[in-house]
Amino acid sequence: MADNSITLVGNLPRDPEIRFTATGRAVASFSMGVGRRYQVNGEWQEQTSWFNVTAWGQLGENAAATLVKGSRVVVTGRLEQREYTSREGEKRTAIDVVADDIGPSLRWATATVVRTPKQEGQGGGAANNRPANSGTNPGSEATPFDGEEPF
Repeated sequence: MADNSITLVGNLPRDPEIRFTATGRAVASFSMGVGRRYQVNGEWQEQTSWFNVTAWGQLGENAAATLVKGSRVVVTGRLEQREYTSREGEKRTAIDVVADDIGPSLRWATATVVRTPKQEGQGGGAANNRPANSGTNPGSEATPFDGEEPF
């Protein structure tokens, strides 16, 4: 069985955008830059690869409520290829990342985890209250993780 999974660590150049489908399902989209630094003939070179990320449902709502421009994140998901037509009428192919999980990178930062309560039929979450770079949502009624397994 082929496995199509990817893990990326990078930075967001702007806040995620959240939309809702006609049926009310949330979908957040954002891009992330993944940097690489290497030496050529004794000189340091830098290269950035850009990836488009899509997060559906509760994950998308939580990402939009938590992540902000400059956030360093870890994204795991799968690659998905799509075709589109450019403004010039040319057929193009893009490869996007459909996120299975998103988290803050703790290499150069700390984060506070606040669990979102499940709501009937949706799974919970609050996309309207964006915290100011804190990783928490003080406007929600979520309770901090108390160390007890959620299962």
